[in-house]
Amino acid sequence: MNEYFLLPLASLPFPNINPILIQIGPLAVHWYGVGYIVGILFAWWYAKRLAANPKLWPDGVLPMKPEDLDDFIVWAAIGVVLGGRTGYVLFYDLPRYIAHPLDIFAVWQGGMSFHGGLLGVILAMTLFSIKRRIRTWSLFDVVAAGVPVGLGLVRVANFINSELWGRPADVPWAIEFPNGGPFTRHPSQLYEALLEGLVLFVVLRILTHSRLKLKTPRFVGGAFICGYGLSRIFVEFFREPDQQLGYLLGTNWLTMGMILSTPMVLAGIWAMATAKPATQSQPQAT
Repeated sequence: MNEYFLLPLASLPFPNINPILIQIGPLAVHWYGVGYIVGILFAWWYAKRLAANPKLWPDGVLPMKPEDLDDFIVWAAIGVVLGGRTGYVLFYDLPRYIAHPLDIFAVWQGGMSFHGGLLGVILAMTLFSIKRRIRTWSLFDVVAAGVPVGLGLVRVANFINSELWGRPADVPWAIEFPNGGPFTRHPSQLYEALLEGLVLFVVLRILTHSRLKLKTPRFVGGAFICGYGLSRIFVEFFREPDQQLGYLLGTNWLTMGMILSTPMVLAGIWAMATAKPATQSQPQAT
């Protein structure tokens, strides 16, 4: 399909929602920031519910105390922000930040990488679980089960911000983004919100409550990593690549998102394939 085509006869208008939810003087609360905050708080609340349900765990033994998750939320927030920002700097726009290093700290200008944020949270979970003598994979499982909600909210915020839009398209649901050029585009942010958010959350909910996979440490976490990677790779075929990177290796389809997500798929498959049911006699900090 030719990338430069005329606008379709029928397309959906961009809703033009103000990216700022509330503003009081110089203080502005953006939908994007709200998405992150609500996502972290939901994952914390949901993880506490999972960790407190003895029916979901081997021999009915709870894997951690509620106050452990209360304390971990601070570690998680730090891991998300530092990892997400570091990942964006390294993976997506390193030459710019080498030339202007102070821009690294200008987080209000945008620029967060999910893959970097994931690595930051994994590091935080590993250190925290060792400190508290909690089974590392069980902590990963309960945290991962609630993360898709935050992912979905942040992608909706990307849509509201008219950023990370899709490739040119003439499908009936194509959107004419105000900063998307002279043609309509795939609303790829909403594709990601649906797959990485709603669909992935439902899949993990089935695994935790119907299949009781929390009794098999790292299976739920592996399903999350694999599910996100597959969803991201699929949507990358409809998403416009980052302008400063474009398509990679001389192709007209390969993107950085695909490259970073492929190891996630492989790691998730490994985690699920090698996961074994836990017993009460197994040590907690593993």
